Amino acid sequence: MDIRFSGSRSGTAPLTWGQRAIWDTIQKTAPDDHYFNFGRVLKVPRRARPLTVERAVEVLGALVERHGSLRTRLGAGPSQILETSGAIAVTLSAGDPDRLLDTLAERAFDYAGEWPLRVGLVVAGGTVTHIVLVFCHLAADGLGAEAAITDLRLLLLRGAVPGPPPPSPLDLARWQRSEQGLRVARIAAEHWESEYRRIPPTMFDRPVAVPEGPPVWRAQIVSRALDLAVQRIAAVHGVSTSTVLLAASSVLVGAVTGHDVCAMLPIVGNRFRADTANAVTTLSQEGLFVLDLRGDATFADLLRRAKPAALRAYRSAYHDPDDRDRLTARVSRERGAEIHPYCCFNDMRFVDRVDASHDERTVRQAMKETALTWPLSQDRLNCRFCLHVTGEPGGLGVSLTADTRFLPRPAMERYLYDLESLLVEAAFREVLEPVG
Repeated sequence: MDIRFSGSRSGTAPLTWGQRAIWDTIQKTAPDDHYFNFGRVLKVPRRARPLTVERAVEVLGALVERHGSLRTRLGAGPSQILETSGAIAVTLSAGDPDRLLDTLAERAFDYAGEWPLRVGLVVAGGTVTHIVLVFCHLAADGLGAEAAITDLRLLLLRGAVPGPPPPSPLDLARWQRSEQGLRVARIAAEHWESEYRRIPPTMFDRPVAVPEGPPVWRAQIVSRALDLAVQRIAAVHGVSTSTVLLAASSVLVGAVTGHDVCAMLPIVGNRFRADTANAVTTLSQEGLFVLDLRGDATFADLLRRAKPAALRAYRSAYHDPDDRDRLTARVSRERGAEIHPYCCFNDMRFVDRVDASHDERTVRQAMKETALTWPLSQDRLNCRFCLHVTGEPGGLGVSLTADTRFLPRPAMERYLYDLESLLVEAAFREVLEPVG
């Protein structure tokens, strides 16, 4: 069974800033670049049942026709090639949808030869119960995938999505080369260059171990205590929970590395324009967050510094990767060392909740429930320290993927538990002594 589509547009353009950023990362991670595949499972809404396989395939075709990124492949240069028509194979299964998602995501995409979307349908009793989508990261980021799922749900329930399609990657590439786009890029580049002149060349600059087996590992905690503590701190200080986590993460990176200025690369959604809010494409890029840890600063002091620093980082994320490459090379030559933090932060949640009412006894009791797992290991990663934040049924999920040559596994475990302890302490007392 294939999804056949026939869109209204075709064309070729340079890669967008977001596409170029993720393509550079993919190339540095290959052959382990399946790491960047991700997906969504949509349980078919009750009101849409019974859904036949044939009807599901028809609806998915409409989704691909609406969003040009889902029929865009990598071309020479590199460039992006938007195709008018084609067919995407569908995998049928009678099993667990999450297992089907894992199966569809386990191999890297053929970026030039394969459509950037894999589809699975879970069928029971002759009807489709779940639709599984796996995205190539060149076609969508997390927010883009959510937009695709929203449109798919509307197509199932109403048969159409209201309003014109949002801009395609082809449109975005052309805007980014316009006078307005170049001005946005220039402002972002000025921030990167000024901060690159004062940060440490890299945060994790000294190999400390020779690992046995794969050097890249992921450790993860799911902590209800951390979730409640962060909500309380954010409410008391009038900031987002993401800023609280970014600040605390930077404090501990400084403590681990010995640097008194921490540079971290937060992944920013870049959906500030109204017309791109629901675009199915990859707009996310790295911003540059710099936190000065010097002085006898409490965590409350550092959080006050972090708020404007985070805003500057978010503005710097919508940038031209070519500008960043040029200024990185220039400043690296001037400083006599490669300038790159190799330290990133990705808050993958879509909802931010703050609440100052959580009591200390409940939060400290919840710390006993926190457990750590090791869900991933591999040979290559384009970074040395990657912190991911997710919302999980049992609390806040925080995973640390690191190169164990620079941060061994015991230190990774200690980092995650220290992050929880730091924020629980900060939530329930006025921190008078310096942090670190």
